[in-house]
Amino acid sequence: MKLNNKVFDYLKWITIILIPAATTLYVTLAPVWNLPCAEEVSKTSMAIVTFLGAILGISTISYIKSENEDDEEDEDDEDEEWPDEEGDE
Repeated sequence: MKLNNKVFDYLKWITIILIPAATTLYVTLAPVWNLPCAEEVSKTSMAIVTFLGAILGISTISYIKSENEDDEEDEDDEDEEWPDEEGDE
């Protein structure tokens, strides 16, 4: 699955910044304000962040592979279009 840059950046921000920050806030304030399920929220958040991280990692690897394949094809095309200058004297 390939993600476009905007979706990738949005999911990366959610995964790296938003979810961990919101989880830390909740888990820290839960005992102060007697909020329920702090441990469950923490474990659920960790599972979601791990899943999204894996999806983003797969997307990154796929993108890098496709870029490398495109670069190799471009190099092959350039070799075919432009003859060596050594023989053109």
